[in-house]
Amino acid sequence: MHRPYINPKVSVSIVFVAAMFMSIMDGTIVNVALPSMSREFNAAGTSIDAVVVGYLVSLAIIIPASGWLGDRLGTKRIFLSALALFTIASALCGLATSLPMLIGFRILQGIGGGALTPVGTAILYRTFPPAERVQVSRILNIPTVFAPATGPVLGGLLIYKLSWHWVFYVNVPIGIAAFLFGLLFLQEYRERTARSFDLTGFLLAGIGLALTMYALSEGPNYGWTSVSILASGIIGLVAIIVFVFVELRSTHPLLDLRLFRNRAFRTSNLVLLFSSAGFLGVLYAVPLFLQQARGVSALTSGLTTFPEAVGVLISTQIVARLYPSIGPRRLIVGGLTGVAIVMTLMCLIGQDTSLWLMRALMFLTGAGMAFSFTSVQAASFATISSAQTGQASALFNAQRQIGASLGVALLSTVISAVGMTQLSTNGAVVPNLTAYHAAFIAAAILALTAAGMGLTMRDSDAAATMRRRVGRVEPENVPEPMLSAD
Repeated sequence: MHRPYINPKVSVSIVFVAAMFMSIMDGTIVNVALPSMSREFNAAGTSIDAVVVGYLVSLAIIIPASGWLGDRLGTKRIFLSALALFTIASALCGLATSLPMLIGFRILQGIGGGALTPVGTAILYRTFPPAERVQVSRILNIPTVFAPATGPVLGGLLIYKLSWHWVFYVNVPIGIAAFLFGLLFLQEYRERTARSFDLTGFLLAGIGLALTMYALSEGPNYGWTSVSILASGIIGLVAIIVFVFVELRSTHPLLDLRLFRNRAFRTSNLVLLFSSAGFLGVLYAVPLFLQQARGVSALTSGLTTFPEAVGVLISTQIVARLYPSIGPRRLIVGGLTGVAIVMTLMCLIGQDTSLWLMRALMFLTGAGMAFSFTSVQAASFATISSAQTGQASALFNAQRQIGASLGVALLSTVISAVGMTQLSTNGAVVPNLTAYHAAFIAAAILALTAAGMGLTMRDSDAAATMRRRVGRVEPENVPEPMLSAD
């Protein structure tokens, strides 16, 4: 019996969006459930944070190896294995009966999630030729923007109507459907020249990224001068520095850092680092502001931040039409400058200000970020060969993960440094709105920094992605995949 034929671009897009949506949403949906988990397991102090930190650390360890695994063992095989592991681990997290058990299953979930995103991105970029990369960006924007916004809303509903267990169970049907569809319709791809595994690079990158991620995520909680945070941060940074020197001298590096000599790829990664930090930092700070300072429910908070995703969806359609004629540079700089202005305007939100103003500002933030996200994702791989895509995707996603953690750590530190509460004139403890306003300004500075990086982008480097398609793409524009016999 013959399988029904589905255009590879369609099948890859469907599987990618489903798997990435599930993986990315997991980060924000779990945060909403932490208080419920803490009560059920009688977790003392910040010990419940290990549920998040364990996931982030295991994620950081796997991302550097994901490019090599996909190239050597096959992108379809690794992607589906990671998807299966993530789905099974999600079910196990929901079944956990103790905090150590939950943390262990979260680490397992992180191993699957660490390979899902970079390998899935590599599959997507190899499937679409350079002239269609704006379409790739539109596909990427669906999970990367909608998932973080959907998480708090869906998480609030599930916890209110059911229990925290369902923030994990919700992944299971999506994971199973995506796995079966991918098993039937994804094509296998291997690099026949894939090199031997760089164990030294893997250990250095794993230790460096894991300890750095731990320091960034826990620094605001334990204090940046605590022994554990200082030791983790210093050892992590030293390991990363040694990793860079080792990889640049290696003939078979785990991550080909020489890809940063590619100007378009290097500039895009710098823009992504700072723009992700500002954007995801705001997605962390705004719900905190709404719930802690304004006293609204988790569901109301989620619904207030959700317009950001609508802004991205609408703006992406506009950018896709402007990109071929305008190019990435002006779109990135203009979009991020607008985002910085909007983030600064968030300082106008007071204790009694209508939440509709915040919803409007979140919509505009998303609309501005779409100009950057769509352009960066289209231009970053413009001059990256098909053979280099696996390595480039691992670097690209590692950079995005670091940017997200950096943004949350920075804004959390600003809020803590200024002080979340203050004494009123009659001696009562009240929320300190200045702390949150300072965090919004910090996010605006990150967005402006990203805009400054965008000024160094050259449209000529992204010329291959700026061609308007008329009919079929010429064969020379389509990367030639080396398909295995699988």
